[in-house]
Amino acid sequence: MKLLSSIRSFWGIAKVSVGVMVSMSAFVVHAETAISLEQAITLALQNDPWLHGSKLRETATEHRSVAAGALPDPTVSLSIMSVPTDSWDLDQEGMTQLKVGVTQMFPRGDSLAIKESQLRTEASKFPLLRANRKAKLKTKVSELWLDAFLAQQTIALIESDWALFEQMAEIARANYANAIGQTRQHDVIRAQLEIVQLEDRLTEQKQKLESNVARLNEWLHVYSSDADNTFNFDTQPAAFAVSSQLPDVRLKKPLILKPSAYSRTDLAREFADHPAILAIDIKREVAEMEIALAKQQYKPQWGVNASYGYRNDTSFNEDRADLFSVGVSFDVPLFTEDRKDQQVAASIADSQAIKTEKLLLTKQMISAVEQELRQLNRLRQRQSIYQEKLLKQSHEQAEATLTAYTNDDGDFTEVVRARIAELNTRISALKIDVETLKTVTRINYFFVSAQTYTEGRPNLRSNSEFDATEKSGAH
Repeated sequence: MKLLSSIRSFWGIAKVSVGVMVSMSAFVVHAETAISLEQAITLALQNDPWLHGSKLRETATEHRSVAAGALPDPTVSLSIMSVPTDSWDLDQEGMTQLKVGVTQMFPRGDSLAIKESQLRTEASKFPLLRANRKAKLKTKVSELWLDAFLAQQTIALIESDWALFEQMAEIARANYANAIGQTRQHDVIRAQLEIVQLEDRLTEQKQKLESNVARLNEWLHVYSSDADNTFNFDTQPAAFAVSSQLPDVRLKKPLILKPSAYSRTDLAREFADHPAILAIDIKREVAEMEIALAKQQYKPQWGVNASYGYRNDTSFNEDRADLFSVGVSFDVPLFTEDRKDQQVAASIADSQAIKTEKLLLTKQMISAVEQELRQLNRLRQRQSIYQEKLLKQSHEQAEATLTAYTNDDGDFTEVVRARIAELNTRISALKIDVETLKTVTRINYFFVSAQTYTEGRPNLRSNSEFDATEKSGAH
């Protein structure tokens, strides 16, 4: 009867202790800044210096495209011609004149227009790069947030059972001292050991929480895009809590990922609108323009020059006519084998190599999705096992061992072991839930559309337009 009274007293005190600890935990979370996953993603996207730098690089490339389409500056020359060296008299000879000339060179073929279009096309890749960056950033921040959530909730689970294990150790010491029931010395030692190990696990999880919060905080600093591009480090607190509820993260394309409808060809077709793939398309387009630009080297470079020569009157005040000259110059591209032919061949090879980059990235994306899908299927199977069996069975086992111990028909070690097993099962179930959401987040990255983060798909020219450009530049 004394043993049963002690156990009942233990449970009463434990319930009060757990209630106090939960209240304290709620107060701490309320006191801190609780950031949801969506809030963290929004802050990260708003305060990423890389995105601001990408916009500046896009603007710079657009300016370069305008500059590339302009003619080179004309050359002006001033000279005194045919001055007699015996007297240095400007009126002595009729050939002596003051000459002003202007020369204007014209680039080869359509090279100016092609270069301008090439840079303008290259500028169109920056919105795609930013879209890809935002998608990756969303995945990165989501994983960090979920890691912080896992550590935070694991701490809450451990702390919720902390009072129970302390009371169990206290009961064991009291029962052993009073020789109640079957409590032995090693039961007391085991209970104390479990508390120490629990304290170590709690410290480990706090370390993980602090580390994950610090890593997450890297993306949450408020960034100012003013002239000095400064960070406001005091806006976001260094220590904060994440929300206590798991977010609702779902697959973006569940139908195409079903085993019954799965097709690598359909998957590759779906990836065609991914910003990383479209950026390679633009890179290929720029490379094909480089081919057309290289072919312009076969065309001559023209130049126009004009000059005006002023002459003084003779020493007898006879009028001398001024002179005007105009001419055209051009080079003759005769020696093409070692330079121009090789430049065209190199540009063609670069363009073909970029096509392999797109194929390689598509294969990598398909492989990554398949790997994540296999992991997601196994995680969902484990989720089902934990929700339908393990959580319930571990709780029933803990209750059964406690009941047996209260009836002097069980071992205290089994009670402790069952409670530890129940705690481990709850933590494992939490880890599976978090890993499932992280896997879904990684899969969703591959199904990001360029239109998700940009105003629309960049206006990519058709292959027929490429062919027209190449034909116009052919020799």
